[in-house]
Amino acid sequence: MDAAVSAREPAAGGTFYPSDPEVLARTVDGLLASARTPSETGAPVALVVPHAGYAYSGPVAATAYALLRRSDVARVAVFGPAHFVPLRGTAVPGLRTWRTPLGGVTIDPELREAAIRHGALVDDAPHAPEHSLEVQLPFLQRVVGDRLSVLPVAVGFAAPAEVADAIAAVLSLALVVVSTDLSHYLDDAAARRRDRRTADAVVARDPDAIGADDACGAHALRGLLELARREDLQVRLLELRTSADTAGDPWRVVGYGAFAVTRPG
Repeated sequence: MDAAVSAREPAAGGTFYPSDPEVLARTVDGLLASARTPSETGAPVALVVPHAGYAYSGPVAATAYALLRRSDVARVAVFGPAHFVPLRGTAVPGLRTWRTPLGGVTIDPELREAAIRHGALVDDAPHAPEHSLEVQLPFLQRVVGDRLSVLPVAVGFAAPAEVADAIAAVLSLALVVVSTDLSHYLDDAAARRRDRRTADAVVARDPDAIGADDACGAHALRGLLELARREDLQVRLLELRTSADTAGDPWRVVGYGAFAVTRPG
């Protein structure tokens, strides 16, 4: 592949997060420094994080990413919804690098091959306009550093068992991040009630209790919960808020949750 076309440029810089590298680094570092993360939470094998603009969901995402400051993670597979391009199953990028204002991130070839062996398509089209995976990279760059390599996985319509198999294909090799927001455009009180039910279902590892209106990344989230149930992984709620807690209109909010998935013991 020609080096000139081997990298994906940022699609969400300047909208979902700052496009200036110094401002972005300060923003992420400030969010991580302010994160309230339980000290007794063990090393995660997977995280669930939101993907809205940092002004809205950044504090919630930071509660999960702050856990990685105590880990030696280097490889991360990020699963999230394809908002703009119709997709059945999962798709991984063919490009070698994704760029953010903080620099390039290598697409991990071993993780990509593992995903392909378990049915993932190689297709850059669902990734090109997508923010749900991209917005996770600056957090990972600041926490993990230069050793970071990633596999972005766009998830379309798929049964929980199918997505669970895709996640299992990379879980032994990498940390898994599932990118999803929760309820959309309810008033704040209604959103908090619905999101609490969703959070209870996540902690209970009950994918059947999560509907399409409960989480925009429902397919990826259901798959992670199906795998957690299979392998007896433990799920802990870290933070649950709405956009009204930061910069949003309380009459039309989006819900955000952060969760850590750990092995028992």
